[in-house]
Amino acid sequence: MGAADSVPGVSGGTIAFITGIYERLISAIAGLDPRAARHLLRIHHTNGRQALIRRLLAMDVPFLVVLGSGVLTALVIVSRVMHAALNGARALTFAFFFGLIAASAVVLYENVSVGTPGRVGAAVVGFGLAFVVSGVTAGATYSHALPVLFVTGAIMITAMILPGVSGAFMLLLLGQYDYLTGVLKQFVDSLLGLVTGNASLGGVLDLATTVAVVGIGALVGLLSFARVIRWALSTYRVATLTFLVSLMVGALRLPVEEVLDNTATWSPTTTFLTLLAAGVGAGAVLVLDQYTGSLSY
Repeated sequence: MGAADSVPGVSGGTIAFITGIYERLISAIAGLDPRAARHLLRIHHTNGRQALIRRLLAMDVPFLVVLGSGVLTALVIVSRVMHAALNGARALTFAFFFGLIAASAVVLYENVSVGTPGRVGAAVVGFGLAFVVSGVTAGATYSHALPVLFVTGAIMITAMILPGVSGAFMLLLLGQYDYLTGVLKQFVDSLLGLVTGNASLGGVLDLATTVAVVGIGALVGLLSFARVIRWALSTYRVATLTFLVSLMVGALRLPVEEVLDNTATWSPTTTFLTLLAAGVGAGAVLVLDQYTGSLSY
């Protein structure tokens, strides 16, 4: 799930479907209750510790901890690769993103329906919102203030648990993908440097603050929106997926503009490599879809 959510267009929620844990994941997240923390006040007593353990097991916290550890590990590793790709071959990387997002929209198209006014409205709002936001995002300089990053974290985590939409897609749409993949890479490097004596504590703390704010935003978003997502998918599944697919189609404006802006000259070789990168991205999604064809979102 972490690897999938590190690249725009591939959904960690889809991976959860493949492995058969999606319903358990959403139920576990929706079942988290902060009031369980009151047992910490009696953790020095045997009864208090037993009560805390029972509550954590009832909320399926061990499952979330193990899963979350895997997600975080993959995010750290894959985001480094994507950050290097953006710095070394930005146009080709965005062509790859275009293929990922476009193919994901095609794969999910069978779930789209505009048979009612509400679904038409969902499609129009989704496409229009993404088209406008992605147009503003392309080539723009965005604020990385802590309040902005907090909201970004909340939106990102919500997308991560939706089938068909990745957290990286939302970061890309909000203009924070470049910045946050770079911050995560620098933070990990700084931690290693701190151990070896090649980094200052002040630099690590600055990066840690950014990572922590995004993480807290993600936690708040997770606790706030998991129930909403479960309700939307169970009550208005078709309308919700219609909105999501339309969002992805509208967002294709961003990688197209990035490819055009970062390609100095067009030649047969450049065109071939761009189409190849897009084809690889689309192919990855279509191959993945072969394993999810019998699954119902």
